[in-house]
Amino acid sequence: MSSNIAIVGAGIGGLTAAVLCARSGHQVTLFERFDQPRPVGSGLVIQPVGLAVLDHLGLGSPARDLSAPITRMVGRDRRGDRLALDISYPTDKPGRAFHRASLFDLLWRLTQAEGIRVTTNAHITAAPLVAGKRDIVLKDGRREGPFDLVIDASGAGSALSPMKAGRLPFGALWASVAWPHATGLAQDMLHQRYEGAHRMAGILPTGRLPDDPRPMATVFWSLPVEQIADWSLTLIEDWRATVCDHWPEMRPFVQDLPKSTLTPATYSHGSLRRLYATALAHIGDAAHRTSPQLGQGANMALLDAYALSLALREPVVDALPAYASMRRWHRRSYQAMSRLLTPIYQSHSRALPWLRNTLLAPSSRLPGVRSVLTHVVAGTVIPPLTGVALPTEPPHLMRGDGNAAAAL
Repeated sequence: MSSNIAIVGAGIGGLTAAVLCARSGHQVTLFERFDQPRPVGSGLVIQPVGLAVLDHLGLGSPARDLSAPITRMVGRDRRGDRLALDISYPTDKPGRAFHRASLFDLLWRLTQAEGIRVTTNAHITAAPLVAGKRDIVLKDGRREGPFDLVIDASGAGSALSPMKAGRLPFGALWASVAWPHATGLAQDMLHQRYEGAHRMAGILPTGRLPDDPRPMATVFWSLPVEQIADWSLTLIEDWRATVCDHWPEMRPFVQDLPKSTLTPATYSHGSLRRLYATALAHIGDAAHRTSPQLGQGANMALLDAYALSLALREPVVDALPAYASMRRWHRRSYQAMSRLLTPIYQSHSRALPWLRNTLLAPSSRLPGVRSVLTHVVAGTVIPPLTGVALPTEPPHLMRGDGNAAAAL
């Protein structure tokens, strides 16, 4: 059954939903608040469950080409002699770390190749229900619709989501840099250094940008939110000295880093009890938010978009509860794990990092525990979609005469 669908937000979830819904025969209009759609955020890791969705879109090959394989996540204390984190991926299913702009570019070009209608400069303020359908109301007073379904993919700042998320006490500064020659760090690992749980530095290899062969990295520095508020007053020289004193191996990554390239980020935790209302569905950060500790944000958005597109094989009124049911247990499980684990790595607690270093990290090397942790980070500790298998190969469902993804 074909529906007239509005998608609010051209991020990872919104672009994925737009392509999948259009390929299923729905009429899709994508609304984006910026003049030109662009990525927002730092480097990210697409776990095997998210990569399955990219494969389904036909983007698996270029995605692997642009990203860095992540085979292991390792965190140590400041001195480097005690493990705080050690998780390995299966050798045949690594995580894939992206510069966010690279993943966005793949999805955006696919959206254009599919001929999906995009309305920019569209700051959506409401989606009122009118006779069982939804209109879209823009900040400038324009009104579009009616639509059989509005998909809210507008992220943590959504005006359409009723979520009341709680701000987390720690955030981070992050920046994208070229991978320096003067480092011996492996380019297939997430590297982190901790001092207790109140201070953390990290380096994530992120593959390369489109049309640029240089390998990239995202560097990040954990901070309490009250210190992030004072970041503008900090001298970059003082910050570099603090970071390099904490972890000398960061020096090649930050020694020439301008302050203007460091972006402060804060995080929140929350989830909608119900992912939908009449003719309205929420996906991604508009539906659920966590800290980045488990690296699941983008993967959740990809899985939400895929689940919703499957559910929309049925009429909207039946599709929305089916979508929520497919995602319920995976979403709730990762929300709970994130809430439990985040304070172990980002908090003012003294007891939790001691417990982490003396018990949790050593036990992570035991075969049974290691297997469980691998499934946790891979997104497969429970089935991502209840009652539905993940796609195993790209479908042959393309609009027009050719394969749009193959043209990228």
